[in-house]
Amino acid sequence: MDRRSFIKKAGTAGAGAAAATTLAAPALAQESPQITWRLTSSFPKSLDTIFGAAELMADHVRAATDGKFEIQVFAAGEIVPGLQALDAVSENTVEMCHTCSYYYWGKDTAYQLGTATPLTLNARMQNAWFTAGGGMEMLNEFYNSNGVHGFVCGNTGAQMGGWFRKEINTVEDLDGLKMRIGGFAGKILAKLGVSPQLIAGGDIYPALEKGTIDATEWVGPYDDQKLGFNKVAKYYYYPGWWEGGAALHSFVNLEKYNELPKHYQAILSDANSAANTETLGNYDVKNPKAVRELVNNGAVLRPFNQQILDACYKAAKEVYEEESAANPNFKKIYDSQVAYAREAYLWQQLSEYTFDTYMMLQQRADNI
Repeated sequence: MDRRSFIKKAGTAGAGAAAATTLAAPALAQESPQITWRLTSSFPKSLDTIFGAAELMADHVRAATDGKFEIQVFAAGEIVPGLQALDAVSENTVEMCHTCSYYYWGKDTAYQLGTATPLTLNARMQNAWFTAGGGMEMLNEFYNSNGVHGFVCGNTGAQMGGWFRKEINTVEDLDGLKMRIGGFAGKILAKLGVSPQLIAGGDIYPALEKGTIDATEWVGPYDDQKLGFNKVAKYYYYPGWWEGGAALHSFVNLEKYNELPKHYQAILSDANSAANTETLGNYDVKNPKAVRELVNNGAVLRPFNQQILDACYKAAKEVYEEESAANPNFKKIYDSQVAYAREAYLWQQLSEYTFDTYMMLQQRADNI
């Protein structure tokens, strides 16, 4: 082959390669389209840890897609009120929300089980059940039937039992108490005479200050300190037996989720997982300092005594039996959680509990 013939053929091949490259670019662009979604939160911006979980998730999505998939995060009330976040997603007012599944248990009691099942799982067990125990698959069968797809997006860890204007020494002290409390815990406590009130986070302080309610639970020391509950109620009880590991969720309109490219769906899943881990870490770092500051500023720590916990446990079991008999969705998910809890607590007695107990003794002895 002479030199001129070689150059001519090489030039033709190069032009073909260039043309192929030119043709490929639009296809790649279509695979990673520019998408902007709105997310409405159930939480105010002032609660940087719980509200921030959605921002963490959105940041991960943005970084992984080089800005092609943008999720704009709006605080409670900026688009819809905090307790209407899920409705806004199912009705396609917005593509996404960040909320607590149990806020919507009035629609179907199975929603409760996505956040926290009172006196059942702690945070580590909750995450294990979601990811390795088939929990999210089971929950999404339920969520999908309601037009949304769910992701775990944050966990607070075991919560505090809340702020009370008076001491709670007996089960009888609960009778007639007006308490802000979310989800199934209110139904359980109602069996003991409590009048449960579901109030969005930003509205709790004025209700407690004005005496509209006698007590409130929210999350734990860091968030409670930001909301200033210690200024209007003195007694700070623990543990929050109704939320041993409260999970937050982001919900996506199911139709919008199914329209996403598969790799965007995977990125969204990974971003929620990252936010879930980071949020629990944030609470575990911030709560120890906050509880010390609250006590130094006059908060009085009190444990719920054994009599009260036993009464609450008995009432909870009654509620679970009632709901399992009435709601197949509830029964299916609840039975799965309880079966896992039996095994998990057996193992944690040998591992986490013995280790934690020993190290707590060292902490009390100032040996750490």
